[in-house]
Order: sequence, then structure tokens, then C-alpha cells
Amino acid sequence: MDRFYTEDQKALRDTARRFAEAEILPRAAAIDREDRFNRSLYKGMADLGLFGICLREGAGGAGLDAVAACIAMEELARCSGPVANAFAIPVEAVLFFDHHGTEAHKALIPQILSGDIIPATAVSEPDHGSDVAGIRTNAVREGNGWRLNGTKAWVTLGGVADRIMVFARTGADAGHRAISCLLVDGALPGIARGKNEELLGMHGLDDCQITFSDVQLPADSVMGPENQAFKMAMSNFNFSRLMMASMALGMAQAAFEDATAYAKDRKQFGQAIIGFQAVQFMLADMSTDIAAARLLIHHAARLHDAGEPIAKEAAQAKLFTTDMAMKHVSNALQIHGGNGYSREYRIERLFRDVRLAQIYEGTNQIQRLIIARQVEKEAA
Repeated sequence: MDRFYTEDQKALRDTARRFAEAEILPRAAAIDREDRFNRSLYKGMADLGLFGICLREGAGGAGLDAVAACIAMEELARCSGPVANAFAIPVEAVLFFDHHGTEAHKALIPQILSGDIIPATAVSEPDHGSDVAGIRTNAVREGNGWRLNGTKAWVTLGGVADRIMVFARTGADAGHRAISCLLVDGALPGIARGKNEELLGMHGLDDCQITFSDVQLPADSVMGPENQAFKMAMSNFNFSRLMMASMALGMAQAAFEDATAYAKDRKQFGQAIIGFQAVQFMLADMSTDIAAARLLIHHAARLHDAGEPIAKEAAQAKLFTTDMAMKHVSNALQIHGGNGYSREYRIERLFRDVRLAQIYEGTNQIQRLIIARQVEKEAA
């Protein structure tokens, strides 16, 4: 497939792959074991210019496309899902700042690109995950600014974030019509960060709850039009779903490579197990579904780059790829037999990490709902 990549995309792929294999892969097991955010790897990605892949050149980015971002994401996730996950946060943040921020907000972009400011996005709440329109965190006007109260859950990089994009209710209307995005300095009084969540996988992301208690914000904290952040979030989700699909794709690719190598070396009944039809069929299905997923993702990314709506295509890519990845990482573990259940082998970590992909950025049940609604619109 890479024969159709541009020279810029190939160069980016090679850069991301070299960095991932040389710097990330040797540290991936320790990140999983210690469950600590690795600042040096984060800064390393920034130093390579990876955070500005899709950002226009006039704002300090590389000016590449969504396909390029998906390619880089796959390469990073092939060596570590959590590090790839951390990569996606600033990539998406600088685009959000550039599209919706004030001049003061945009002035922070260079520091995000350099890795000196770590951003985070706070949407979900303890009682509101997929139901974004039901969030209760609120910001009310007070004097020349805002007073913010509420609790956000599952904030990726929340424990280390310097700036937090908080989605909060800023009007009296119910549902999605009164939600704004406010940029919050993580050092302000009234912000309490919970413990690093003890997750099944995806360790090293300092995922936590954040509580805002009478946090005083300046008047220019709102990003984009007031009370219209729901639409902004939904549009952003389309791109982030492509990134999460690419993350799952990278982990599936790693599992396929590990399973193939193991099957060639592992001997049973006098021959390598790759010679058994049962194993051959599992590898054939992995190879086919991985190729199909990559095509789905890149098709949606190209539509995005062309300015076309991609709600259905992004949901399809995320749904298919993450379900596929969960299935085939599990099959790759099966090929490893008892060794696959041991932490001595990477496949055990991949199995735990990839499970989040079916939940993150909208559960796969929500993706099916989005697809069904788009199909209904097209049939009207």
C-alpha cells in the first residue's frame, strides 16, 4: 500500500518507525510495569516535529494531511499503544487551538509543539461518558470572568497536563445547546487531581479524575463560540476516531508480526506450527483484516483531507478496526499458547492495551448508532 504514499508520507513513516523501534520499544515494557508517564519520550516526539504533523505551516506545523497522522500513529502504536495515545493528544490539541482559539490561545501552540506545555481534554464525567450532552460541570459568569465547578473523569494525561480544555455547561438550555469549551491553566487554585487510575492496560498515561472547585477563570477562557462546543467536540471526534483506529491498527500489526515469528520458531509434533493449517488460517485472516482496516482508515482520512463529512466513515473505521484488533490480538495470543499468557512476551501487553480501543472516543455501540443514523439519512 505504501507505493501510493507521497514522499513526505514515506519520510514521516520512516522517521516515526526509527524512533519507535529505537527509543519506544526498549522502554515499552517498563512503562507498562511502572505505570509512569515518560516525559523523555514525549519530548522526543516533540523534538522530531511529530505533534505538528497536520497543523498548517503558518501556525508552525508541517502542513501534512490526516493520512500522514494515521501513518505515524500506526508506527508508534506498533511499539507502544500508550506512547501513541500520548502522541495523539497534542496532535489534536494544536488543531483545536488553531481552529477555535483566540490569539492568546494560539500563542500557546509553539509550546505545545515543543512539548513544554502538555495539553489534555476533559469531556467525560463520572456519570456521563457517551452522553456528552448530559454533562454537569458548569461555568458561570462572575465579574470579569468565569467560575468553574464540576468533576471530569478519565482525563488522559490529566495528572501531568499544564492546560486543560474543559467542556462545561455555560447556559440555561438543556442538552447540547449550552456547552462551551474553556481553556484552564492546570496550576490554578481549586483544581484537585485524583490518583492515577489503575487500569487494565494502557499504562503510563496519568489518567485521572479532575475536580474543579470554584476555579476562577479569565473572561477570554472560552475557545470558539460560547454555547456551541458540542458541535466542535463532535467534529473533533471524527478526526480522533481515525487516530484511535490507527492506534488499534498498529497494535494489531505488532500482534500479527509477533504471531508469525513465533509460529515459524515454535515446533510441535516435529515441525514448526506455521505449517499447521489451523495456524495458517488464523494468520491469513489477520493479514486480510489488517489490510482492510488500513484501507478503511486511509479512505476516511482522504475524505477528511478533501473537506468531506466523515461521520459515517470515521465511525466505520473505528468500529471495524478496533473490533478486528481485539479479535486478532487475542488470536495472536492463542498462537503463542501458554507463553502468550506470560509477561515475558509482548503479546500479553498488547492484549491488555488493545481492549481500550473499543471503548475510547465513543464505544463501538455508539459507533454503530452513528453509522445507522447516517444510513437512515442517506436513505431518506
